[in-house]
Amino acid sequence: MLRKNLLRHAIGLLLLAIMLGHAARLLQLPFIAPLERLIYDTRLRLTMPRTVDERIVILDIDEKSLAEIGRWPWSRNRMAALMDRLFDRYHIRLLGIDIVMAEPDESSGLKVLDRLERSELKGVTPYRSALARMRQGLDYDRLFQAALRDRPVILGYYLANGGIDSGALPPPQLTAAGLGGRRIDATSWSNFGGNLAPFQEAAAGGGYFNPIIDPDGILRRVPLLAEYKGAYYPSFSLAMVQALLGNARVAPSFGESADGSYEAVESLDLVRGRRTVRRIPVDENLAAWIPFRGFERSYRYFSVADVLAGRTPLERLENKIAILGTSAPGLRDQRATPVSEIFPGMEVHANLVSAMLDGAVKERPAYADALEMLMLLVPGALLIALLPRCPPLRAAGLVLALLAALAAVNVWAWQSANLVLPLASAMLLVLALYVFDVSYGYFVETRAKHQITRRFGQYVPPELVDEMSRNPGGYTMENRKANLSVLFSDVRGFTTISEGMAPEALAQLMNEYLTAMTLVIRRHRGTLDKYIGDAIVAFWGAPMDDSRHALNAVLTALEMQQAVAALNRSFAARGWPSIAIGIGINTGDMTVGNMGSSIRLAYTVMGDAVNLGARLESKTKEYGVGILVGEATRDAVEGIVFRELDRVQVKGKEQLVAIFEPLGQEGEVDDAALAELAQWQRMLACYRGRDWDGAERLLREMQAAHPNCRRHALYLERIAAFRASPPPADWNGVTRFDSK
Repeated sequence: MLRKNLLRHAIGLLLLAIMLGHAARLLQLPFIAPLERLIYDTRLRLTMPRTVDERIVILDIDEKSLAEIGRWPWSRNRMAALMDRLFDRYHIRLLGIDIVMAEPDESSGLKVLDRLERSELKGVTPYRSALARMRQGLDYDRLFQAALRDRPVILGYYLANGGIDSGALPPPQLTAAGLGGRRIDATSWSNFGGNLAPFQEAAAGGGYFNPIIDPDGILRRVPLLAEYKGAYYPSFSLAMVQALLGNARVAPSFGESADGSYEAVESLDLVRGRRTVRRIPVDENLAAWIPFRGFERSYRYFSVADVLAGRTPLERLENKIAILGTSAPGLRDQRATPVSEIFPGMEVHANLVSAMLDGAVKERPAYADALEMLMLLVPGALLIALLPRCPPLRAAGLVLALLAALAAVNVWAWQSANLVLPLASAMLLVLALYVFDVSYGYFVETRAKHQITRRFGQYVPPELVDEMSRNPGGYTMENRKANLSVLFSDVRGFTTISEGMAPEALAQLMNEYLTAMTLVIRRHRGTLDKYIGDAIVAFWGAPMDDSRHALNAVLTALEMQQAVAALNRSFAARGWPSIAIGIGINTGDMTVGNMGSSIRLAYTVMGDAVNLGARLESKTKEYGVGILVGEATRDAVEGIVFRELDRVQVKGKEQLVAIFEPLGQEGEVDDAALAELAQWQRMLACYRGRDWDGAERLLREMQAAHPNCRRHALYLERIAAFRASPPPADWNGVTRFDSK
């Protein structure tokens, strides 16, 4: 039995050794970190209290505020009035301003009045006296500065790498000299964008907004200290907590680093006098994990318009910690977080302030790496020894029990001790050993089929993958030259559509549109190349040979236009705007294969024929048609009725190319359309023969039946231009594309 399972034991031990090497930081497995982040997000969402923190409120510069008070930015006298209202009427405890005020306010006209005093009205004593009396009330920045002074207000600013410094910074919390030579791995910045110096000097403090964005684009942590020119400054949320705790100072607490090579910061202690009033655990970047309370609106929101007008009840704001920010479209600070892809930046700060006040910031302890190795060794050794001897059902039960135990211990540590313990590597090892053991023979026998699925499954329809798997040796992602057909489609006026829709509705509209279009491409055996925003690129003839690739591309385009019409009926029922798409198709020799960089590859097509397809799509609006195809596509297709639209010469190429509009399959185009097509062809003959009168007469007749047809108007414009400035003697009816 031992000899029979020797290979399985050896491979199991190899898997265990690899995972232990990762835990010991001797090697890095790139898939562990994304999985750990996924587990972290799932655990966070499942354990959120989903309660509202009544201590903290959001003062929202919302659409209502802009409608009542005026567009942003508001004049500083208005901001000064807001400060007075908040502290004198509502008696808030602390205000954090999640807005940078980096430019002087000249809206009062004081600058103009001063210039008049120096020029046209120089020496006019009554004017000078009146201006002196009014100056104090017209210096809005000074009014706002005075409104900040001696009040617990924290101003926000941002740090950057690149650009120029602006505004002023608050005093630093620490300096390199004050650390006594100890090493701090804080995020480092070379520039800042701060508030005007008088504002920062008058405020109680300030903090930066900058978070740490993980490689997947999600905000999970905020660095509580950051380095700028040898000094260390607090984050916005930390500065607020320091003020709430009596202007407590920051003192790093050091422990041994994970590899034992230096002393690493384990926590930031907030100290008042000689007493530590709060311990905040941080990671190697001096960043704190954000323990989100729940989804958006886990804090009470109050419109600034209601606050200024006194409509907000006093008890709703009295003694509250307030964060001033904006949710108005175009001004809103939005972040992708574990709880939502669109989350208000104001609430990120609020969640971290709540956690620091409650001592609820999650901590990855110094012994986490050692614990991870133990969590790998015990289950790994158990499974390597037992799985080869267990029948399938017993093996599945053993694995499920181990996974449940690992998850239970991890969640218990998370909730009871605020510990962030590693889990991905242990769960992945358990699953990997199980999958390897029960699938050993299957993976060996069907290796080639799975290879094809991994390579092409994201590009081609599943039914084509099944066909390819019957002969896996015949397909490769290596670059090769082939005669293919490529399709480009794009939504017209997408920018206008997106500006008029809420983000959630726009995302749903685009998801439905892209899904419908992709299904059409799949039905016609197309290979999906990529999405570029609202644009779609697909091609036919690779990786599977397709003698009908040009026809399939054209049939796809015709059905896509029909699918868009059906979608528009659905959109109209929901009050959404209708959409229109332009499609360009071209056929020719292209390079197809895996292309890109060492970081990311994509199975795609390149070449002049591809470029012409993209240009044809961009010209559909100019000709007023939904689909344009190149001459090579038309020549390769049978059974489709085409209308020739023009002869063109693309920029940088000498070859002339005819372009066509497909009208439908033969037998499906009605008699009226066929008659109009014959008349159009006679018009083209007159046009290319310089018979301007004959061409215009035919165009006028067609225009009477179709008054809004763009191609009729286009040719009438050309005829008018040629009458005024006749083409050269060697003109052959060609139109040049001057742009790519």
